[in-house]
Amino acid sequence: MIPRIDAKALLAGDNRQIEAVRLGASEVGFLTLYNTPISVEQLRKTIAAYRVFFTLQASQKAEVDMTRTTASRGWGGMRSEQVDPQANPDYKQVFDCGFEAPETGLSAYAPNLWPERPAAFRDIVESYYDSACAFALELLGAIAGAIGEDVQYFADKFDRPMALLRGNYYPKRPEWAGEKDFGIASHTDYGCLTLLASDGIPGLEVRTRDGGWVAVNAEIGEFVLNFGEMLEMWTAGRVLATPHRVIGSNEERISIPLFFNPNHDTNVAPIGSGRTISAVDHLQKRFDETYIHLQKRAV
Repeated sequence: MIPRIDAKALLAGDNRQIEAVRLGASEVGFLTLYNTPISVEQLRKTIAAYRVFFTLQASQKAEVDMTRTTASRGWGGMRSEQVDPQANPDYKQVFDCGFEAPETGLSAYAPNLWPERPAAFRDIVESYYDSACAFALELLGAIAGAIGEDVQYFADKFDRPMALLRGNYYPKRPEWAGEKDFGIASHTDYGCLTLLASDGIPGLEVRTRDGGWVAVNAEIGEFVLNFGEMLEMWTAGRVLATPHRVIGSNEERISIPLFFNPNHDTNVAPIGSGRTISAVDHLQKRFDETYIHLQKRAV
């Protein structure tokens, strides 16, 4: 069972919510959240902006095509990613943006690409990005406390976060789709924490410990929270990265995950291990394995 968390109570230190987070993080790898600081109105506005963008002509979206870059910035068309090498490339469109620090020369901090239309797209998306990052950092503090670390453990490690905000557009599942075709195939997220909003259309499935799949959904105004490989490693397995997928259905779906990751030079080796693993090295390796245009670059 995926715990349902009252975010306001959690952040206020409610012991029942903290214990539910500990169980969800250590045994399930997924939570859902309600009563959050992000308003329904802001979510609706952001989803609507992505919807307008994804309905533009392909030639208009191509003006910000990420295949022209060496980074995960801008628009990715159908089959631009392949999260599972045993499945076909994912049947969805995406739009990625993130924290900019181009002076570093790191792809994880590359300049964003913004379309001219819709007119307010950049302002709406950047506003949501700021809200989601602030909320995600608060949640990380609560998670740290729930697993026995100081609640401030992560606080100084996210002032230049490799935080990637994505809009996903899943079209209706085509009639020709086979057993290797997914909106996004089974995978675990690569980074630290994923804060997912959606338009309320079902689609996300989480793998259970017995190998089955269970649907998880959140209405507009609520969130799905899950954890990535980096946080599982960083916490020495006290937080789980759980496989999940989207097969697709007879309804279109938009989701907005924030992949919230620490500063590039953060040591994400298991706490207390004495080892050093750079956050950017872990993350860039996984990006290079997933994005089709980066796979080609690496050959």
